[in-house]
Amino acid sequence: MRATKRSPAGDALTELILDLFRVNNLTVTWGDRLVAPLGLTSARWQILGAIVAADRAQPVAWLARDLGANRQNVQRIVNDLAQEGLVTFEPNPHHRRAHLVVLTDKGRKTYDAAIRLYDPRINSLVQGLPMEDLRIAGRLMKALRKKLEDEESATGA
Repeated sequence: MRATKRSPAGDALTELILDLFRVNNLTVTWGDRLVAPLGLTSARWQILGAIVAADRAQPVAWLARDLGANRQNVQRIVNDLAQEGLVTFEPNPHHRRAHLVVLTDKGRKTYDAAIRLYDPRINSLVQGLPMEDLRIAGRLMKALRKKLEDEESATGA
């Protein structure tokens, strides 16, 4: 028996979070199928994308932070990508042990191939979804993420 009653807004956010979990699982499966012919998974593709999106080479810890992911998990995947020749490590002038992760030519070609597969699929998937709804959902996700990040920072987790 719950000692407190959830507010109507709390109920609505709970429903949204449950849907987010489901959509996340479906999205990962969708991405895995999409990039499997390239020898990638959604997780590997996501890390390649984070490397591409960064304005300069970054260490694993920074990539993990940008992705909101566990550093150890990102390190494991980066190591796998390095073994396959998709990324390499370069010395970090600011930290002797935290090497910078850099995309190789093979990694860039693989990432570009993934995007060529993705673009038509995402254009098809978005059909019938109103642009304003997409923008509102994006703003809501950013606001929710910020609140969760602030809470995590406040608790020291």
